Amino acid sequence: MLTGDGELQEGSNWEAAMAASHYKLGNLTLIIDCNGLQLADTIANTMEISPLRDKLEAFGFDVRHVDGHDTGALAGLFDSLDYASEKPHAVIAHTVKGKGVSFMENRPEWHHTIPSEEQGEKALAELSQGLDYEQ
Repeated sequence: MLTGDGELQEGSNWEAAMAASHYKLGNLTLIIDCNGLQLADTIANTMEISPLRDKLEAFGFDVRHVDGHDTGALAGLFDSLDYASEKPHAVIAHTVKGKGVSFMENRPEWHHTIPSEEQGEKALAELSQGLDYEQ
């Protein structure tokens, strides 16, 4: 199950978390894209959800943190989870919205903005410069 930290401001997510723990869904993994931003502002300015780890643990989750941009770390973490346990898992994947694109990084408006053709070309150029082909 995949969600964002901004989406966790909605009560239905916490109802689902409570049910996952109650029904001992150890084969469930909640992945949270944690970038501190939502539709129009920061999480902190809208409705703070911290301490996220403490809240998830209180709901009965096994909680882990990972760099959400590190695919190797993500794969290793998923391989290490005990899916036979009775505790659902939560992976807090720390990310940067718009990572690798200078004019998009950490800018909430890019949650809903459509780039112009020129902006799209610039974004693709910046992303291709940042690729590491040795991984």
